[in-house]
Amino acid sequence: MASFERTSCNKFLVFAALAWSGLFASHSLAVPPTLTPDEIQDLAVDAYVYAYPMVIMDVTRRVSTNVGAANSAGGMKAPMNQFGHATAFPDDRFEAVVRANADTLYSSLWYDVSKEPLIVTVPDSGGRYYLLPLMDMWTDVFASPGKRTTGTGAQVFAIVGPHWAGKLPKEMKSYRSPTAIGWIIGRTQTNGVADFAAVHKFQAGLTTTTLSSWGKPKKNIPAVPVNAKQDMTAPVEQVTKMDAAEFFALFGQLLKDNPPHDGDYPILDRLAQIGIVPGKDIELNKLSPEVQKAFMAAPPIAQKKVVAAVRRAGNKVNGWRMSLGVVGAYGSDYLARAGVAYFGLGANVPEDAIYPSGFADPDGKPFDSGAKYKMHFDKDNLPPVRAFWSLTMYNDRQFFAANPIKRFAIGDRDPLKVNADGSVDLYIQRDAPDADKQSNWLPAPASGGFTMNLRLYWPKPAALDGTWAAPPVKRIE
Repeated sequence: MASFERTSCNKFLVFAALAWSGLFASHSLAVPPTLTPDEIQDLAVDAYVYAYPMVIMDVTRRVSTNVGAANSAGGMKAPMNQFGHATAFPDDRFEAVVRANADTLYSSLWYDVSKEPLIVTVPDSGGRYYLLPLMDMWTDVFASPGKRTTGTGAQVFAIVGPHWAGKLPKEMKSYRSPTAIGWIIGRTQTNGVADFAAVHKFQAGLTTTTLSSWGKPKKNIPAVPVNAKQDMTAPVEQVTKMDAAEFFALFGQLLKDNPPHDGDYPILDRLAQIGIVPGKDIELNKLSPEVQKAFMAAPPIAQKKVVAAVRRAGNKVNGWRMSLGVVGAYGSDYLARAGVAYFGLGANVPEDAIYPSGFADPDGKPFDSGAKYKMHFDKDNLPPVRAFWSLTMYNDRQFFAANPIKRFAIGDRDPLKVNADGSVDLYIQRDAPDADKQSNWLPAPASGGFTMNLRLYWPKPAALDGTWAAPPVKRIE
């Protein structure tokens, strides 16, 4: 039976590869219909939105893997196919990804399975909550091994490429990546600084090897060359500064190795009308003047569209934006996918974590670091989770804000002061509150606006079905 399934799978993969080749060939020969300038502009903006997640993924990959050896540059950087581990919570200097968390220690693995599978070994976590979401280059989470799904015992699994058809060791679990390149952003529950050493032990047990090296004696991993010319500034800001020619040229190259999803035929048919065809270079100077003009104008229009969409996404309750259905797995909602890539690249599926977003108070006034706010949780209205929850502060660039006590998040693992009736108040302000409130203080930035995320890890059904709502953040001064 297993042999039959493998043979069928192989035939399917060959058929799929031929189908993609036929699709590309037919598009390359198609004569685009006559389009109005407005229609061309709309298509160019849609193209940018569609491409954005893959482009920012690649820039993030280049920044995250541009080191000679794992963790040699601090943080969680590592060469391809190697884990890099955060050994401490990020601080206000961390800009590798926007809207990072200060609840877990990250373990980052950028994988390339274009030639052969990569085998990942995970140690027993001893009951500790962790997750290892696998994300393709389109930012879709296609697997999420960890406590919620596979338990906390030791395990071994293989990541295989989209068209690989070989054999794995008997009974080894595999996850087929929709793209040859992808990213695991592991998160391991960390209960404060005192818990770092225990988490480091678990992280040390996360190892990788290629299939061809599986079962063979381990060899020392040689250092890899570092690209001294690589821009190492925040990826989100690098992509924002790209002009249309650079942006779409990169996207065209990425499409050659990382195929679109099976459900993308409708948008591929539309984008072929303006010259975007998977497998072919995207060279704006070879397109018609009308199309070139639309592409050149697209980036700022699309960026504003993405930001606006995120700020109005989901249900707004008590000033919080709740998006439960289109995070981590997006289908054809390309605007939602681009929005999450911009505001929170690497977000989990809702079953693993949800992220109510706060941009303004209940009256719609943007949060101001010069004001003071309070968030009140009734005893029976604390975030419903099976793991843990937190509230995280970000400055107007979506990074942690420097503050005198180096506190970037606060939550149920902190020694919060509980009121006599069992309720909890959190104080959100720039300057320290009175001494009896400082245990519940989340510092705001020194100046400017700010935004926040609640994080609910392994949320209970009440959080997923909308029964529970986050309380408002009210301005008190």
